Amino acid sequence: MEIEITKKMQSTDTIKYWFPWFVLPRAKQFKLFLILVILFSLLYLKADAADIYVSLKGNDTYAGTKEKPLATLHSAIRKARELRRLNDASIKGGINIIINKGFYQLYEPVMLRPEDSGTKDSPTLIIAEANEKVILSGGIKIKGWKKLTGTVAGLPKEAIGKVWISDLPNFDGSDLQFRQLWVNGKKAIRAKNYNGDAMGRILSWDSKKQTCKIPLQKNINLANIRGMEMLIHQWWAIANLRVKSVKIEKNTAELSFMQPESRIQSEHPWPAPWISDKTGNSAFYLSNAIQFLNEPGEWFEDLQNHKLYYWPKASENMANAEIIAPALENLVKIEGTIDHPVSFVGFKGISFEHSSWLRPSKQGYVPHQAGMYMLDAYKLKQAGTPDKPTLENQAWVGRPASAVEVTYANHTIFESCRFEHLASTGLDLKKGTADNEIKGNLFKDIGGSAILVGTFSDEATEVHLPYNPSDQREISTNDQIENNLITDVTNEDWGAVGIGAGYVRGIRILHNEISDVSYSGISMGWGWTKTQNAMKNNTIKGNKIHHYGKHMYDVAGIYTLSAQPGSLITENVVDSIYKAPFAHLPDHWFYLYTDEGSSYFTIKNNWTPAEKYLQNANGPDNLWENNGPKVEEGIKQNAGLEKPFQYLLNEKEPHSDRGINQAEDQSVVFELIFKTDHLPSEHTLKTFAKENNLLPDAIYKWNNRLVIYTSSLKVESLQQTLKRLNPSEIKLYDNPFYDFNREKNCGDKAVAEWENIILSANLVKDEKMQNEYLNYHKTQFEKWPEISKGFCNAEFQRLAIFKKDRQLMLIISIPKGKKLDDLNPKTTLNNPKVDEWNAIMKKYQEGIEGTKPDEVWVFFKPVE
Repeated sequence: MEIEITKKMQSTDTIKYWFPWFVLPRAKQFKLFLILVILFSLLYLKADAADIYVSLKGNDTYAGTKEKPLATLHSAIRKARELRRLNDASIKGGINIIINKGFYQLYEPVMLRPEDSGTKDSPTLIIAEANEKVILSGGIKIKGWKKLTGTVAGLPKEAIGKVWISDLPNFDGSDLQFRQLWVNGKKAIRAKNYNGDAMGRILSWDSKKQTCKIPLQKNINLANIRGMEMLIHQWWAIANLRVKSVKIEKNTAELSFMQPESRIQSEHPWPAPWISDKTGNSAFYLSNAIQFLNEPGEWFEDLQNHKLYYWPKASENMANAEIIAPALENLVKIEGTIDHPVSFVGFKGISFEHSSWLRPSKQGYVPHQAGMYMLDAYKLKQAGTPDKPTLENQAWVGRPASAVEVTYANHTIFESCRFEHLASTGLDLKKGTADNEIKGNLFKDIGGSAILVGTFSDEATEVHLPYNPSDQREISTNDQIENNLITDVTNEDWGAVGIGAGYVRGIRILHNEISDVSYSGISMGWGWTKTQNAMKNNTIKGNKIHHYGKHMYDVAGIYTLSAQPGSLITENVVDSIYKAPFAHLPDHWFYLYTDEGSSYFTIKNNWTPAEKYLQNANGPDNLWENNGPKVEEGIKQNAGLEKPFQYLLNEKEPHSDRGINQAEDQSVVFELIFKTDHLPSEHTLKTFAKENNLLPDAIYKWNNRLVIYTSSLKVESLQQTLKRLNPSEIKLYDNPFYDFNREKNCGDKAVAEWENIILSANLVKDEKMQNEYLNYHKTQFEKWPEISKGFCNAEFQRLAIFKKDRQLMLIISIPKGKKLDDLNPKTTLNNPKVDEWNAIMKKYQEGIEGTKPDEVWVFFKPVE
């Protein structure tokens, strides 16, 4: 189905209005009426717009009419600029730069400056002609391929007779250097020493010598290593290091690296190379050497001999294959100043493809977090800064290049565009952006983050310093990111994110779907600080994030940093985190993660399969409410792309088959012991529960002790946050040695709601008697079945006993509204064996510290 609607203007020109080329072939017929209404509305609103046409068949000396189009977008923008300078009457309703279908190779970035600004009533829009594919490409098509005859030094035996060769293209007077190659729209693999997803493990890292030892592979000669690189996996980021030299010792190779990355990699403390006997050392692979060209789909650029080698896949015909290498780092730059921003310009239906990024090839690449790379970083000899007395490290970061870059601009729009086949960031709203809209776009096959917004520390500013500029116009404010599909991004920089927001204010991230990312889905915030700063009133709502954490952990579907008053995370769905094969800590993954300094957030009504969340060193006044698998079904169904944008789902990349993590939710007990009269007030405890995602009835007290009965999924968070209550001792009971379960032991379904009774006692000090006690419970279900029968008669839903040293914690769960005093006698009704059991158990038990004489079990009462 193709729709073309035209309208006669005062001139003889005819306007054809855009509609995204990748939408209509999949549109349902019943949507036709709605589409017509929308298009006719556009005609009415823009009846007085000036229209400038661009075509591959055009010429920049032409007038830019439909019959006489221009050849380049550059000339069309210049023509539009002149119309505005002269205040031409034709621009009353705006300016439409309408681009005919085709592949437009760019030799420089398309620039939009303050002089190109429109107004609310007269915007400038760069749009694809109706239902046509328009590609703005920063790439070069590589032709002249021939099958390689004979051998080349270093080429593996298995590649002989299968590799094709071409001369390197000349783009700027020298051989084009690049890190990506696309063959028929698919990214090929830069030759590496491990095939597929396989990686090796480093043997050691020597920070003083700035060297790394790796195992030496069989049949690979590392003698000629000019241009070779190492990718190393470390915690939540990867680093790309250029190899300077290799020293071979038996089955080991010691690598040294180029500067400056060698120094930065060896000096920075976070994230450092991971060395662990338990979970394995950091994973790595080597790349960019001809000796690694050993399987179909791999390529190698030989800068010394000016050649490009490629081993095609069986399905690829080199006679007609389209092979593209990127040449430009920026395809489009919208660049204003703080006093003269760019306003009311936009792109609709345009494809941005084939961007480059060469910093890793020229200076190495050692990221700090979310793709921001370190310019300098080191551990402080004496910890502490004015903002953070315990801070032990310093770092200064740079920002990766982006295909489309926006600085000091407001009321811009990117709608129904494609950001695809890009080396680094797709779309970056860097600084001083306000009221911009990113809506209904596809972000796919991107090496770094799909979208970045806001400042992430300037290069001159240490990353932990709170950002709050004196001129508030610097702050990215009220930008909106909605209904975008983000899939297969971060496929080179595994530590980048789907959507990354730095110091932003009033941002709205709504109804996006994010999948197949290597690290976190949405990351919002920067600075690791509780100090109030530029950030506030931010919203993440209605997004669907799944199949994330493909490579890196210390990860979440939604991740936050620092104080952000008035901010809301709600009605999102986060699910399906990959089993990352080389994660430093295999269990260190989360659905929601409020990291250092996160404060003043409301996190409610988010659906996740389990409450596996992390609250790390959070600040005050976070509210957690109704998150997890019990969130109402409507919220789950409504998350992600809204109906008008669901056609984008046809573009999703297939998921990896590496498996999905399942959270194991077990019960645990925390006991907090306080000095006399130092027990927190009930108000303090209620506030603590709200800030730490605890149920209102999770906290119990007795004398100078508190007990928190909760989920094992909250242990990592609580081990940190409980310290804020200033107890003298914190004890964790996380492994019940006895567990009666009604469904398992009685064959009955559990009631819908129950409440918990918590008691505590000590075992006697005699270790032999302690072992006897434990052995009784190990065999109770088999040798004393009457005990379970008594619990079933008493309507107990669960009875679990935990032990720490010699102290016991007993949890009895009973139907809500009933009393233990009424139910407990039923355990012995017509069941004398229970009395016998209780008599035996008494000799093993005594009261905990603070009990009265002859008092054994004490009851912890719920905090009201």
